[in-house]
Amino acid sequence: MTDVLLENYSLADAGRIVTPALLIYPKMVDQNIRITLGMVGNDPNRWRPHVKTSKLGAVIRQMIGHGIQNFKCATTLELLTACQVGARDVLVAFAMNGANARRILELAKQFPPVRISALIEAPQQLAAWRDTGIGIFVDVNPGMNRTGLNPDRAEEIVKLCRESGSALRGLHWYDGHISSGESDERRATAYRGYDRLMEIVKAVEAAGCQVGEVITSGTPVAPYGHSYPGFQGANFIHRISPGTVVYHDTTSLQQLAGFGYQPAAVVLSTVISHPLPEKITCDAGHKSVSADAGVPTCAVIGHPELTPLKPSEEHLPIEGPVGKLPAIGDNLYLVPRHVCPSVNNFDEALMIVDGQVMGVERVHARGHESPLLALSHA
Repeated sequence: MTDVLLENYSLADAGRIVTPALLIYPKMVDQNIRITLGMVGNDPNRWRPHVKTSKLGAVIRQMIGHGIQNFKCATTLELLTACQVGARDVLVAFAMNGANARRILELAKQFPPVRISALIEAPQQLAAWRDTGIGIFVDVNPGMNRTGLNPDRAEEIVKLCRESGSALRGLHWYDGHISSGESDERRATAYRGYDRLMEIVKAVEAAGCQVGEVITSGTPVAPYGHSYPGFQGANFIHRISPGTVVYHDTTSLQQLAGFGYQPAAVVLSTVISHPLPEKITCDAGHKSVSADAGVPTCAVIGHPELTPLKPSEEHLPIEGPVGKLPAIGDNLYLVPRHVCPSVNNFDEALMIVDGQVMGVERVHARGHESPLLALSHA
């Protein structure tokens, strides 16, 4: 955060904005997209970003403008948003069942040009997609232990791939748990996982199944997914899938230090209280800056001496040196520790260019669709 300059984020008319407010800086988004594309050899076909971070139709269109056509999502609203703004290939990287699966099929019918795929790890999930035209990715557990088949159960993975038939598109390996330690340590851990993944690919291919695509690598290990030698010259297309890189946050800036990324989504807040000589409070509690990644929930741009403390719903106490604290009414620019759920907290975002508000964009993929959509459309 030491190279993040307040002058690049400050608004001339910040005092006229109702806070807390989500600010998006399109030029910085553009820079972050270009840096990530450089990570994959400037080949947009090698990146399948997860839209759980970007959320805004305008920002997804910005990625499409760079030639990116393949995306991931986790909700039906994210899928709808990606389809509406021009995505051509979207994987729902979340196991869908029942009404959720029926809603995916509705959207596939609504947007026939879009190639939609689903994630499965069990035969009953495959049954929901059989003969529907939905592509299939088999989810393999890389050690995160959240979803997916254990890689030690290769026979089960092979069987599920074989049963998927011509709908099989490939394998999904989300190694988002490799997020701590130095870069060399993360690379070594990621490579060991990719070695195991390649063994599974060979087993699947030996069973007569075509693995068209292998998806790996969230933000913490994105550089290592592309550099792994085993993916070079393979029979399949390999894609990394970081999403946070579009905006970045304090966590990812630390993980990917040295690449030139800048935080492109910040929360504008206002100091509302000075309860103690060493403490102020601003209006950016966990209903605006997410606390799911822990405390501190954010960093204050231009103020390394300030330490955000545990927030409540609407209040964020901040500690700092006596006599040098911002005054009541001052604006603070906050970089979230975890930007994805922070963006999800806002209905709208202000688009900031050269210190001016250039527009207001709806956060289209915020939250979820109506729970009765699949029923009402049945």
